[in-house]
Amino acid sequence: MRFKYRLTIEYDGSPFQGWQIQEKGKTVQGVIEEALRDLTGERLEIQGASRTDAGVHALGQVAHFTVHRRWPTEKILFGLNDRLPATVNVLSVEEAPLSFHARRDAKEKVYLYCLSQRRTAFAKKYVWWVKDTLEVERICEGARLFVGLHDFSSFADKRIEPDVPRRVLISSCEVEKRGPVILFSVAGSHFLWKMVRRMVGVLVEIGRGNLPVEVIPSLLTTPSPLPARYTAPPSGLFLAQVRYEGEERRKIPWPPWGITEV
Repeated sequence: MRFKYRLTIEYDGSPFQGWQIQEKGKTVQGVIEEALRDLTGERLEIQGASRTDAGVHALGQVAHFTVHRRWPTEKILFGLNDRLPATVNVLSVEEAPLSFHARRDAKEKVYLYCLSQRRTAFAKKYVWWVKDTLEVERICEGARLFVGLHDFSSFADKRIEPDVPRRVLISSCEVEKRGPVILFSVAGSHFLWKMVRRMVGVLVEIGRGNLPVEVIPSLLTTPSPLPARYTAPPSGLFLAQVRYEGEERRKIPWPPWGITEV
């Protein structure tokens, strides 16, 4: 018999070469698979909902794996966390139908990007520090233009994903200022490699006054290399939630380290 389990995972992406196993370098998928094999004694693989890039973090990555005997979910949860490094934490374990697939069944993904306008000794790995004065109203105006079904070819890295469909449905793109912190929350059907980081980079240039707000509609209709010049660093990007049929989008408490208090 076979049994499938769904994991919800948070991780600090700083020490990893991304989620997906690679020939060289430590990955999140790799350390979880190693812990699972040690726990279960089976040679198994896990499948994640999103292939986060090197240095990108997760508050709610979802993955699944299949084993040949039923395990108590608490035993998997505690057994994995006892074997994982401190930078990776399994939040929950649920038994899932054999038909469940973490990536293919996802209805929506939510990414969060954190930008700080003050230097911080504690959160450097988790924010993009931008010293310049930013016009937040212009950034908000630009963010609203991303909502809808658009061709995001201008925001994709074609070298890495040459054949991936580039029409993406963005259901929301919100900007919130909390003291010295600016939070970008983007929800969509799926995301292309570096897409969110390039969206944020373009919005920051709009906030700096270096680009007009009207550049966004033009980038969504005519492919351009412009966004690649403004790719935001991976440190501020978090996969916040992967949502499935029947699940609601949740409010993500942020930031956990409290840099909004100055």
